[in-house]
Amino acid sequence: MRTDLAASYGEERLPRYTSYPTAPHFSPEIGADTYSRWLSELPSGASASLYLHVPFCREMCWYCGCHTQIVRRDELVAAYQRTLLSEVTLVADTIGRRIKVEHIHFGGGTPTIMAPEAFAEVMAAMRQAFFVLPSAEIAVEIDPRTLTAEMVEAMRLSGVNRASLGVQSFDPLVQRAINRVQSYEQTASVVDMLRQAGIGGINFDLIYGLPHQTIASCLDTVRRSLELAPDRFSVFGYAHVPSFKRHQRMINEAHLPDGLARHDQACAIANALKEAGYVQIGLDHFARPDDAMAVAYEQGTLRRNFQGYTTDKGEVLLGFGASAIGHLPQGYVQNEVQIGAYQESIAAGRLATAKGYGLTDDDRLRADIIERIMCEFGVDLGDICARHGAEPKEMLQSASRLKSLISDGVVRLDGDRLAVANDSRFLVRSVAAAFDAHLDPGKQLHSRAV
Repeated sequence: MRTDLAASYGEERLPRYTSYPTAPHFSPEIGADTYSRWLSELPSGASASLYLHVPFCREMCWYCGCHTQIVRRDELVAAYQRTLLSEVTLVADTIGRRIKVEHIHFGGGTPTIMAPEAFAEVMAAMRQAFFVLPSAEIAVEIDPRTLTAEMVEAMRLSGVNRASLGVQSFDPLVQRAINRVQSYEQTASVVDMLRQAGIGGINFDLIYGLPHQTIASCLDTVRRSLELAPDRFSVFGYAHVPSFKRHQRMINEAHLPDGLARHDQACAIANALKEAGYVQIGLDHFARPDDAMAVAYEQGTLRRNFQGYTTDKGEVLLGFGASAIGHLPQGYVQNEVQIGAYQESIAAGRLATAKGYGLTDDDRLRADIIERIMCEFGVDLGDICARHGAEPKEMLQSASRLKSLISDGVVRLDGDRLAVANDSRFLVRSVAAAFDAHLDPGKQLHSRAV
């Protein structure tokens, strides 16, 4: 991997392209009435994925970029859970039929902050409102520091089959600097509980670019994580945006690695995981060769949505909870971010949509191009443009940022086929950004490219 390119492109602030256009372009012109109409227009054979956002934690991790808040009183979580139940019913009634569901994902925050019986009640409500397929993947994000045996049992009885554990780093110095002290023993104990309960799909989330991190500490975290043999790893670069996330101001910027150091950490982690037998998938995921995600990557069917890389092939994502984002064929919708406003809307019998985006034909074309670049490090522009009734030549002419990427050897162009060079794949976001007609380089809304 080329450090000269990391220096040239690494400081750019670019989207992670879990959607196109990205969330900063959502508008309040798309509201509850629009979402209601879009739901009622879903085709009869449509299947959906469900995302449920639980925006509560017991303690704030200073690196966090999620919509969450600290809560000590369990009754606040219980009241929120009841609102979730009402929203599930409201959305299902608006659709007007019991559509198929292939994926369910609980995110946060800390979804397992709900009481075990409350979690089970939400799952039961979703099964009643939607036809959850027996083969559905049901995933839950977990903070190993707070997971209880009772919650594991509730997850088992509810059909959960995948768990994503936040690990980030096992280095005590780094943990103290980000206000997340989590021992290896805690993590190992949770992995053991989950596996004993039959929840066999285990993901680990790691982060590089944190304060005090070094290549040595990153590799030690990888080594210890490998002892627990998760099926998948997600490896993210820390996005330091204290102007948007005030709690990040608790992190001393002087202790953050620079762009080149971040690049070296990312490379070291990737190399260690590949040497251990994991397949690198897209920008930041790694999976065992027989894992469904690795198979999808090899077959060219990998997708990307708000949870990152996914095997989910559906075109409908229904978001529930404060700040949750949904994706329908017509466009994107996002719920009220503030918990109070979200609960007020649902209590009044209204969908809680606060903003969204209606897709144009050009957006759909560019979204397909960007997704293939992010998933496959390349794209057949002729094939995608043909499906959208567009001309590859015009699309290439509109991508002015490609010129420097081609001259720097980041991208190879062979006719209508574009490929990211193997030693430049860490810049895949920069390549995807070349096709982003909405990108404003002057606005510092996103994380660094490296």
